[in-house]
Amino acid sequence: MTTIEILNLKCGGCANTVKKGIIAIEGVNKVEVDVETSKVTIDTADELVLALVKQKLSTMGYPQVGDDNTIIHKAKSFVSCATGRMTSEE
Repeated sequence: MTTIEILNLKCGGCANTVKKGIIAIEGVNKVEVDVETSKVTIDTADELVLALVKQKLSTMGYPQVGDDNTIIHKAKSFVSCATGRMTSEE
């Protein structure tokens, strides 16, 4: 298990978006998202898979803490958050 602290995680809609996006990556068996601590735990030890996970998080607007492009990611996270809220209510 690997834990990554991310930015812009605000609610259950965000968590839903993150889970769906990360579980779709081949090699990821389980994803847990803790909204309170802004941490994502991934069940994989494969460094290549972890790199893909970090890239996907960044693309969705939830970059790892320390990423340089935080303003761009914040805008993306608002869209992902809204999308996650809509799909979690279905």
